[in-house]
Amino acid sequence: MSYEKVLQAQKFVIGTKQTVKALKDGNVRELIIASDADAKVTAKVVDVALDINVPILYVDSMIKLGKACGIEVGASTVAIIR
Repeated sequence: MSYEKVLQAQKFVIGTKQTVKALKDGNVRELIIASDADAKVTAKVVDVALDINVPILYVDSMIKLGKACGIEVGASTVAIIR
């Protein structure tokens, strides 16, 4: 499951702005998006990831994704860094 990938990742970036920056820098191995996040928030991240062929995985909950990252709030996007 994708939550486990985040837990096992040595380096990751949380949030849409940081994720877009990491994608543009070419540092992202995999992108994880919470399905319950607002599509307006995640649309740019998805577009950039699709343009550069980064695999996208979807999880069901922003809250669970945030907890997997070790934060107390929800996370809409997480990029696993190379």
